[in-house]
Amino acid sequence: MQVLLLKDVEGLGHAGDIKRVAGGYAQNYLIPNKLAVVATDGALKQARSIQDATRRRTDRKLTEAKALAGRIEGQTLTFKMRSGEGDRLYGSITNADISARLAQVAGAEIDRRYVDIEHPIKTLGRHVVTVKLGSGMNAQVAVLVERAAEEA
Repeated sequence: MQVLLLKDVEGLGHAGDIKRVAGGYAQNYLIPNKLAVVATDGALKQARSIQDATRRRTDRKLTEAKALAGRIEGQTLTFKMRSGEGDRLYGSITNADISARLAQVAGAEIDRRYVDIEHPIKTLGRHVVTVKLGSGMNAQVAVLVERAAEEA
C-alpha cells in the first residue's frame, strides 16, 4: 500500500515522502495516528505543497542564519572582570554572559545553548568561541577578557 507521510516517521521517511508499506502497518498505525494518508491524486498535491512549504522554511532559516553570521562573525566581545594572581578571574564568563552580550551587539537573541564553550572562561586574555546558528552555519566570536580597574 502506498501512503503519503504527513509527519516524519523514524525509520520510514520524512513528511511529504510517498512510501510503500504493509497494509496492516498503514491501517493500524500510520493512518490512525495521523502520520500518513493513502496516496491518492489529492494526497500527491498535498505532498507537493508540504515539500514546497518545507523547502521555503529551510531556505528562510538558512537566509536568516547567514545574515546573523554576517553580523556576528569576527566580533570581539570585551568583558572587564576583577582578577587575582595568575590572571585568574573572580568568577567566570559563561555561555549565558556571551549570549547576552551578543544580543546587545547583534540585536538578535541567541540562545545560550548555541554558544559553544566547553568550560566557563576563568582567565584573562583572548578566547575564541563558536556560535551555532542553525542550518549548519557557525560563526567565530572573540571574547576578550580584561582586568577591571581596581576600586580604591
